[in-house]
Amino acid sequence: MSEVEAYILGLQPQQREILFFLHQVLMGHPEMTSRIRYKIPFYSRKSWVCYANPRDGGIELAFIQGAELSNEQGLLHARGRKMVTGAVFHSVGDIPQAALLEVIQEALLLDEVAPYK
Repeated sequence: MSEVEAYILGLQPQQREILFFLHQVLMGHPEMTSRIRYKIPFYSRKSWVCYANPRDGGIELAFIQGAELSNEQGLLHARGRKMVTGAVFHSVGDIPQAALLEVIQEALLLDEVAPYK
């Protein structure tokens, strides 16, 4: 069991279900790695792509270079941050899977051509 999987098991049931789903989606991409940093899961390829942060009874999936993403799906919100944008999910059923996959693909492409420094 990885450190991120152990972290997920320690969450409340609702957050555990959401983060387990997001973890599986993210780890399904080639060369994606996960690691606990700053007490939460971070997902990386060439550099940090996103992190999952428990908040408000749900999970926020936040993209490190989110301000540079197109956000054509309207999924991401800055919440007063200059660089990071994210989406808070309160159940697996709330997750617009097609839109989320588009955002992840765009974030991975950005990581490929202009990794976070």
